[in-house]
Amino acid sequence: MVAPACIAVSAVFHYLGPAFAVLLFARLDVFGVAWLRIASAALVFAVWRRPWRLWRRLTTRQRRVLLALGVVLAAMNTTFYLAIARLPLATVGSIEFLGVVVLAAAGVRSLRNTLAVGLAVAGVVTLTDIRLAGTPLGFGFAFVNCALFMLYLILGHRVANTAPRDGSRWEGVDQLGAAMLIAAVVTTPLCLSGAAPAFRHPGWLMAGVAVGVCSSVIPYVTDQLAMARLRRATFALMLSILPASATVIGLLVLAQPPTVPDLLGVALVTMAVAIHQRPSMVTDRKESECATSGSARPA
Repeated sequence: MVAPACIAVSAVFHYLGPAFAVLLFARLDVFGVAWLRIASAALVFAVWRRPWRLWRRLTTRQRRVLLALGVVLAAMNTTFYLAIARLPLATVGSIEFLGVVVLAAAGVRSLRNTLAVGLAVAGVVTLTDIRLAGTPLGFGFAFVNCALFMLYLILGHRVANTAPRDGSRWEGVDQLGAAMLIAAVVTTPLCLSGAAPAFRHPGWLMAGVAVGVCSSVIPYVTDQLAMARLRRATFALMLSILPASATVIGLLVLAQPPTVPDLLGVALVTMAVAIHQRPSMVTDRKESECATSGSARPA
């Protein structure tokens, strides 16, 4: 029950934080809000976990994964905000979820999974067809974010399943904290100037910190705890509640009522995951053995 509970918490905060970020766009530019999110999350991880302590005992391969994850987090969070500044949160959330469906269906070649991917694509087309002419740049950012979210799931799952050297499941969270510090360093040259006005308004600054905690601390930590207990495809499958949570939060926080195409698109994407066929236990075991041997291989 731990993994489903973690995923439920992640799904709520995954879009609750960005919904509050949209409200900050009236005060700060998108890059400034993105920097406040990443920098405040990095500060929380630095105080809470002091992630730099694990750097020396990581292998060269693990360090490369953390560097890649840090760059992905920086780019993903920024492009996500560039997208939701132009499109409804539910639309961006459903496009982001397309990558989740692809990961859930990857590795299992069956008619059901082919149908699942087809339904997911149909759902995204339904969501984008009406508005594409009006905000093409917003859709471009949304699909880039989708690709980056896939990379986040792949790299995050690899971090979560790295054999802990101290016997603690928090090792993955510590590595996540290190990656968030890297993301803060990457985004600072481009985004810090956009956040400068917040340092003259304590209310804006506190709002930015709240966005960081809601968007990049709570959901990412719960993701790590769930990823450590689930196969990557199973974790992706259980993220089927993401489009629904984006729609509900967009309605309640941002007053963005879903249209009929929105609801149809979300339903199609959710159905895609519902019919996804899980691999056999034999495949699960083989993949688990491969993952174990891969993580144990010296750099």
